[in-house]
Amino acid sequence: MKDRIRSASITVAEITPKTRWIFVGLHTASGLAGLGEATAQGREAAVVMAFRRFAPLLLDLAEASPLDRPSAPALTSLAEAAAWSAIDQALGDIAAQRKDVRLGDWLGGIRHEAVQLYANINRRTRDRSAESFAASARLAAEAGYTAFKIAPFDEADAEARREGKLAEAVQPGLERARVVRDAIGPAARLMIDCHWRLDVGTAESVIDAAAEIGIHWVECPLPERVETLGALARLRACANRRGVRLAGCEEMVRIEGFAPFLDAGAYDVIMPDAKYIGGLDEMMGLAEVAAKSGVEVSPHNPSGPVCHAASVHLCAAMEAPGLLEVQFDETPLFSALQDPALPPLQAGAARPPRRPGLGIGLHRSVLGTLRHETWTTP
Repeated sequence: MKDRIRSASITVAEITPKTRWIFVGLHTASGLAGLGEATAQGREAAVVMAFRRFAPLLLDLAEASPLDRPSAPALTSLAEAAAWSAIDQALGDIAAQRKDVRLGDWLGGIRHEAVQLYANINRRTRDRSAESFAASARLAAEAGYTAFKIAPFDEADAEARREGKLAEAVQPGLERARVVRDAIGPAARLMIDCHWRLDVGTAESVIDAAAEIGIHWVECPLPERVETLGALARLRACANRRGVRLAGCEEMVRIEGFAPFLDAGAYDVIMPDAKYIGGLDEMMGLAEVAAKSGVEVSPHNPSGPVCHAASVHLCAAMEAPGLLEVQFDETPLFSALQDPALPPLQAGAARPPRRPGLGIGLHRSVLGTLRHETWTTP
């Protein structure tokens, strides 16, 4: 008899005043439970609405298993992509548990028992002074990390763009990067995220400074649109001449969303997010496509523990994954919500859990102490 989905739920939990994590749960008639993460900052209401639209499709499935691409819904917004990606994670979790294998093995086989990480120290650095960034970097280094990322360009905002002052607005961010470089030493990898805030001229000056500082990659310098593909390809060439790499594409959906950037040669590194790409198979397929283009896949993963677990399994199953992002010390809830817990990080690396499926659950008593809202299918 087929094991149908009995209920589906989505929970939005307030983690910090600025952060909310979104978790999806599926339960089958046989008692299996699958988890997924749909965190999309600032889009919580739209994600919940999308999930509620998709829920009847789940309850109509003959068995709880990931849908083939032709059967999956169209994803016309990031909120829909987040909701569906979390559903697919949860369906994959259930399917792997049913076979009594780890998710990475269910995806085709675990090739790497240790996935190398880099520490995103941006959100833990609430005081935005250069020295506070350096202090965060030192703490991450003490925890075993040898690669770090910051998003230092707070002053390069929409007002600075409107007033034509981006060139001076990036200077405090570059100073933060210099101080962090001094703190971590010359051998560690340091990445800077521009959050699509720059124009072409400012991006060129940032790349020049990045070469002088010793930046591993410059991430998302320009808005990612068809009109900017040529400029991104030229910036990549400029960066490569200076020994710097260009990275981006953290919000693209499905393989076809990445295709224009791969075809244009826009980036050295693409950064698909398991929460947005539209499914586990999409991530694995993209890794193969990117490898043929000579582009590294370094998944975007700055949010909660469920997406982290899924991302570790995905990277462990890829032939040649790049560094995997992980939020560093934003909140103790990253660990406290895990039940059972993921294997501890060691020397800046993560190991896929040994338990079947995703290998992680949510600590319901801890979740109950947080401000949260849950919607469950009738």
